[in-house]
Amino acid sequence: QVQLVESGGGLVQAGGSLRLSCAASGDTFSNYDMGWFRQAPGKERDAVAAIRWSGVSTVYADSVKGRFTISRDNAKNMVYLQMNSLKPEDTAVYYCAARLKGGSLYRLPAPVFYAYWGQGTQVTVSS
Repeated sequence: QVQLVESGGGLVQAGGSLRLSCAASGDTFSNYDMGWFRQAPGKERDAVAAIRWSGVSTVYADSVKGRFTISRDNAKNMVYLQMNSLKPEDTAVYYCAARLKGGSLYRLPAPVFYAYWGQGTQVTVSS
């Protein structure tokens, strides 16, 4: 099992940047592919980005391509989401999630494919 704790959320003006962090503990971090998700009030939880256990492969939602970057540091058991050019529609609770490595990253995996979740961190973008 792996435990996940997100941090780095907050209030930012449109056009600004935030960097979310997710600290993992428990099992060997490099056994897991990682993902970032977000959920706005009254909406479903949507995939934002995912990264292979090695960090070599990444995939993004169309809505964040070119603005967000997912990365990881296996030595520090950390995964990050750098968010630039933020828009009010990016406002949501952001979650990191882990799944055992080996699955496809041809497209963004849905939430059902992730077994472990953090508690979430709020991101609010004001216009």
